[in-house]
Amino acid sequence: MPNPILPLLLSFPLLLLPPKTVHQRMLTLDTHADAPIMMQKPGFDVGQRHDTRRDMSQIDFPRMKDGGMDAMFFAVYTAQGPRTPEGHAEAKRNALHQFELIHDALKKYPKLAELATTPADAYRLEKAGKRAIFIGMENGYPVGEDLSLLKTYYDLGCRYITLSHFANNAICDSSTDPDGPEHNGLSAFGRQVVQEMNRLGIMIDISHTSDKTFYDVLELSKAPVIASHSNARALCDFPRNMTDDMIRAIAAKGGVVQVNFVSDYLRKPSEAHRQALTKIRMANVGRVASPEQEARQQALTDSVKRVYAQERASLTDIVNHIDHIVKLTSVDNVGIGSDFDGGGGVNGLEDVSQIENLTAELLKRGYSEKDVAKIWGGNLLRVLSQAKRL
Repeated sequence: MPNPILPLLLSFPLLLLPPKTVHQRMLTLDTHADAPIMMQKPGFDVGQRHDTRRDMSQIDFPRMKDGGMDAMFFAVYTAQGPRTPEGHAEAKRNALHQFELIHDALKKYPKLAELATTPADAYRLEKAGKRAIFIGMENGYPVGEDLSLLKTYYDLGCRYITLSHFANNAICDSSTDPDGPEHNGLSAFGRQVVQEMNRLGIMIDISHTSDKTFYDVLELSKAPVIASHSNARALCDFPRNMTDDMIRAIAAKGGVVQVNFVSDYLRKPSEAHRQALTKIRMANVGRVASPEQEARQQALTDSVKRVYAQERASLTDIVNHIDHIVKLTSVDNVGIGSDFDGGGGVNGLEDVSQIENLTAELLKRGYSEKDVAKIWGGNLLRVLSQAKRL
């Protein structure tokens, strides 16, 4: 005799499955992880387990496995320095060194992780139980004024470039340059960069760019664009975040906004807190920072965070931004770009081993397993598959 309860049970599968099980059934992808910052430090080994507080590290291959994080874009980050032939040469050297560190780590731990450059790679490696490591570039500064370097970085695995960082560069205006706009959006060279990225299949990332740059890119790009680690300005008024109109515009072109975990981009900090962080972040703009200067900058940032710990955001704030973007557009236009190891981390989500907590919160808010899978990687992989546009 048929079981009359079975059809009812099958109608509500998520009510029967714990968040951990749901989390393990989907591919999870984070578009912005600053692991290479840690990998440049003497003695740091991304293939070994580290302690979040003691080592000031949020990412390594063992903790990625613990958290069920299947794929991450490791960001080749270069702080904005002097826009001179010497400055551009140093930025290129720095970037190539970071690519080398990533490739060397993957060669050292072939059973733990592999380089990924396509959506198919991500799904293949997930099935094999390995971490898929994509590569992005944060700040187009290492491109300098040499368009051919885009192909160099693409061949090394780069699949997105954040056009600028905290200051203007040769490509475009930044949202936070203390001297204001220089190019009124994209420069003439920047327009060539966008077209070449479309040709190669490198996703164009507008996080950190000025609003005018954003609209210039959206008008020019033949492919959908991404914001690899940006939030909603309506919930946290900061130039790094996106207005509702910008969110709608990026979605209308098929792009995605990847919500980040940086506390002061999730909830508005006090003015004193914001000024203290801005002063630290802009301290090295326009010059090449030595390792000692970067260490001092990190120590100062940590000190400010301790002083203003009571203002720190939570897991709830992350999902509030996701909710806002979904309500403005759809569940097809939002994803995750944590900024772990680069300032990301909130109460309830301290490192990559705890990402299941975000899945649990999304399910609690009423998102279906299918929707959560889109947020956790499906949407971004769709855009990656559409990045090549001649």
